[in-house]
Amino acid sequence: MARQISVRDLRNHTADVVAAVRSGETLSLTVNRLPVADIVPHSRERSPWVPSHTLRSIVEEAGADAELLSDLADVRGALVDG
Repeated sequence: MARQISVRDLRNHTADVVAAVRSGETLSLTVNRLPVADIVPHSRERSPWVPSHTLRSIVEEAGADAELLSDLADVRGALVDG
């Protein structure tokens, strides 16, 4: 889990935050103790691909919209009828 840092701490200790990120640490920026953004080390190249086990975990956790099949049927019908 990323270390949390408040906007106030970011403002007051910017150099320390930049040093932490530069050293490879990922931080979670918070406002009123609620996460609003991640501060991550810069990467020149990032693969758009994720391992299949990661994708499966995402799909299992999120699940599909209950109305997805109905929506797809409507779209298919509009394309066939049109």
